[in-house]
Amino acid sequence: MDTQLKKGLLEYCVLAVLEDKDSYGYQIIKDVSNYVAISESTLYPILRRMEEAGNVTSYTDEYNNRLRKYFHLSDKGREYLNLFRRDKDQIIKVLDFIKGR
Repeated sequence: MDTQLKKGLLEYCVLAVLEDKDSYGYQIIKDVSNYVAISESTLYPILRRMEEAGNVTSYTDEYNNRLRKYFHLSDKGREYLNLFRRDKDQIIKVLDFIKGR
């Protein structure tokens, strides 16, 4: 899959994971990997970009005597994800067009 396309889709996958509950890097990778391959070196820059854009926020919490960084879907991120979902029909049309060629 094209790198740029994959990065864009991965952002939405991460937002979808965070929609249900706050999560941390390793767990996000496990959840997303069921659908598309993702590594730490791919995930963390995406999370950093999304945090800078205001789509996610982060906080630390102690787990087994270690600090773990959790990510939370912001209202802006929820809106961003919902806009993508609203465009689903258009995306499917484009895929059908490409597939039919």
